Amino acid sequence: MVEKKQSHKRPERYFTKNSVQLLSTDGIPVYSKSQTSSSGPSTFIPVSQLDSDAPPPTTCVNPLGIYDPLTTLWLEGKGPPEHETLKQQASQETSENVNSILKAKVEEYNRMVRENPRDVHIWMEFVSFQDEVMRGPSPYAIKDGEQEIRRKSFKLILEKKLAILERAIESNPNDVDLKLAKLKLCTEFWEPSSLIKEWQKLVFLHPNNPVLWQKYLLFCQSQFSTFSVSKVHSLYGKCLSTLAAVQDGSMVSHPVLPGTEEAMLAVFLQQCHFLRQAGHSEKAVSLFQALIDFTFFKPDSVKDLPTRGQVEFFEPFWDSGEPRFGEKGAKGWKSWMHQQEKGGWIIINKPDEDEEDVDEDQEIKDKTLPKWQIWLDIECSRETRHWLPWRPDKTKKQTEEDCDDPERQVLFDDLGPSLIRLSSPDLQFQLLYSFLQFVGVPCGRSLFPSNLYIAMDENNIFDTEQSERPLTTFDSLLSGVNSIGHMDTMTRGRQHIGHCKEGEEFIQNVFHLILPLFSGKEKANLSVCWLQYEISKVVQCLQAKNKKKLKSQGKKSKKLAKNLLKASENRNNLSLWKLYAYLEWLLGNTEDARKVFDTALCLAGTEGMRNTQLCNLSLLYASLEVELLENLEETVMSRALHILTKLAESGPYVPYTGQLLSVNILKARKAYEHALQDYLSESPVSNWDQASSSSQLVNLVGCYALFQYLTVGIDAAVLICRHISEKLKGSASQKFESIGENLGIHNFPTALEAVTLMHTNLLRYHMKVSIYPLNPLREVLMEALKLYPSNQSLWRSYIQIQSKSHNASKARRFFDSVTRSTKSLEPWLFAIQAEEMRKKLVENVQRVDVGEIYSTIPETGLTNRIKALFEHAIQSENGAHCPLLWRMYLNFLFSLGNKERSKGLFYKALQNCPWAKVLYMDAIEYFPDQLQETLDLMTEKELRVRVPIEELELLLED
Repeated sequence: MVEKKQSHKRPERYFTKNSVQLLSTDGIPVYSKSQTSSSGPSTFIPVSQLDSDAPPPTTCVNPLGIYDPLTTLWLEGKGPPEHETLKQQASQETSENVNSILKAKVEEYNRMVRENPRDVHIWMEFVSFQDEVMRGPSPYAIKDGEQEIRRKSFKLILEKKLAILERAIESNPNDVDLKLAKLKLCTEFWEPSSLIKEWQKLVFLHPNNPVLWQKYLLFCQSQFSTFSVSKVHSLYGKCLSTLAAVQDGSMVSHPVLPGTEEAMLAVFLQQCHFLRQAGHSEKAVSLFQALIDFTFFKPDSVKDLPTRGQVEFFEPFWDSGEPRFGEKGAKGWKSWMHQQEKGGWIIINKPDEDEEDVDEDQEIKDKTLPKWQIWLDIECSRETRHWLPWRPDKTKKQTEEDCDDPERQVLFDDLGPSLIRLSSPDLQFQLLYSFLQFVGVPCGRSLFPSNLYIAMDENNIFDTEQSERPLTTFDSLLSGVNSIGHMDTMTRGRQHIGHCKEGEEFIQNVFHLILPLFSGKEKANLSVCWLQYEISKVVQCLQAKNKKKLKSQGKKSKKLAKNLLKASENRNNLSLWKLYAYLEWLLGNTEDARKVFDTALCLAGTEGMRNTQLCNLSLLYASLEVELLENLEETVMSRALHILTKLAESGPYVPYTGQLLSVNILKARKAYEHALQDYLSESPVSNWDQASSSSQLVNLVGCYALFQYLTVGIDAAVLICRHISEKLKGSASQKFESIGENLGIHNFPTALEAVTLMHTNLLRYHMKVSIYPLNPLREVLMEALKLYPSNQSLWRSYIQIQSKSHNASKARRFFDSVTRSTKSLEPWLFAIQAEEMRKKLVENVQRVDVGEIYSTIPETGLTNRIKALFEHAIQSENGAHCPLLWRMYLNFLFSLGNKERSKGLFYKALQNCPWAKVLYMDAIEYFPDQLQETLDLMTEKELRVRVPIEELELLLED
């Protein structure tokens, strides 16, 4: 009560006339009510409430006048005023209503689980309902204080949930979901050793459940206190060998569950990325080499044996010293076994004349640099050069003892347990394309969703260098996932284009070995992947503005393109012709590229819009030509319009001569309109999102929209995209999403995604060359992102246009709504990136040294907002174990200059991602004084350290 009295005096003490004069120099001054008549000005803001309450009068029960009115009434033995009583009654009634509702819900759930104890869904709902109970006042609380205690007690919520789950498990002893939910709860208050025992019991009881195995592997992989690379690696082998036994029927006690084969491949890929991230590149590559040989080069004589029997026959081949998959002279397991039956062979390869080993002594370029920086340079250099397993070169009479680093050799014991049988052709191709993606070859394929966020570790998902060419962007690599041989710190980024000489030869050998195994469409797709890899290196040279490397790389790429097109089966392959022409265009040879395009169009015949590849080729050619136009007035007589008109005519192609008849344009518009109507009416809705049918629809829409843009305008083109999007939204896209989630594979974008991307790219181009409002583009992106929250291309476009807006509130509300409705991590990552871009913009404005600066974008707590976003993201299911997210958070905190907090966050990151070597490398760059401690920690956890500190000191002495 004394405090209240003092608070009445404060305004009179602090808001004096002097303080009013002081405040008036900086803004609108504040004055007390008593000063109104004296100071006079109407611009003052009155603080009337502070002075309105007069001090209570002194009475016999309140002689000092220090009690408030309610306390005085109580001392006099009187009750509160009537309005106070009514207010309390209303509050109690509201509380009672809430309690009665909660009680009714609790009783309803108890009744349902009592009547349907086998209904797991109801049990899980009952568990989730406990959060709602604890948010409000407890209906069973006796005292007011107990309500507050129950509301705040997190442990109490966990105990109640655990009690419900234990009751549920008693009624459903074989249900895995309930047991997993229980283990997830127990993580909060059990010791890691107890948790591991419970997990082991669960896996022992359900060894045929692949989903359970995946969760168990992630749990063991992310437990810092018990983690080591060898333990987790052997656990992956145990998982795959157990599931292989279930698949073979060797484990008769447990049947094969649906989706086991897909899950086994997902676990295998997760193991390879785990080893890559831990720095054990050689083991990861060896695993791929072994399984591809085991799958595609299997002798007929062992195909009927169980998996373990096949592995026993495979081991002698692996240990024989013969070249393995991707190595020079490799012929495969089948050829080796066939030759062994005839008495074996002896191969003597002549050593390459131009082969030179890199001198290890030259690894230190500047000894004056700090020790930690020299260590990082050498470590990254060896990661780049030494990702292939070391094999003794027989032509140089080498033996296993000649290897300087024993870790570069891979024994069969390291990979034997992980070999599995893949009978499905689709999964066999998924394995092959995953390996190509692993070594940096773009294949248009993605990882299994269960692998994606754990494997995501590179900060390239925000790259927007292609914004200069919005119509013809080239997505070269699997965004966010580092390819082998490119490990580096967050701030340094990727240092090299392509691979070292040995690595490039390895990739060439891979293609030479696998292309003869296939024919038709599969072989053509692999040839396209090979040429895309060469083009991706050209794109990287252009982005890095490395003219010297670009010239040599351009020659190599063109040589490969010509060699591929010389093959008889590829002479009419329009996809290869398209890539060759695009390559010439990227290299700046516009006239040569046009000749290649024209040649390909002449070869295509008269199929016109019915040919998907021809549509795709014409669309790229026309888009490149449109990007060359200086203004929109040239479109009517442009080469791009000629290309699209000839496509619609379905006749033999005639190269552009500079003339274009109006009647031909009208005929082409009618042809496009009829073709699109016929497609939508003839093709069943269920086929619209199949890969081939989707591609045909998307290319047709793209050509028609671009044709309308050139002849009528942007509104006509947008109308077509909207019309098709509305047709697709209701049925096909949803169906494809459900199928994709069941399979766990998202290899191709749906038709709706692809049409939306073309729609947005066309709008972006138009905004670049003309004046056009931003809102239509924003609305299209927001609609699409609600359907496809994991599409990185759409998010890149969205944050790019939002960076032009001074009002961030709408974007923040949108990010918030998307993050609440999906488990995808991309919305969190791009929300953080958008805020960081905004923060940099504000800092650039505020730091410009040109006198007095008036910032139009105030810094309203952006730093705290970004921290809050990071904290929420790392608490999400997918974010907790995503190395990229932790790297971004660590980089952001370090940029603020708070070294101690950054160090704390680093150790917190290790608690969740102890296997990610890039986190340790980032820490060495941020905290160079702890180089020795970090390397010791890496050694303790068995992460790959290619440059021990002792070797570094020897190199520095030399």
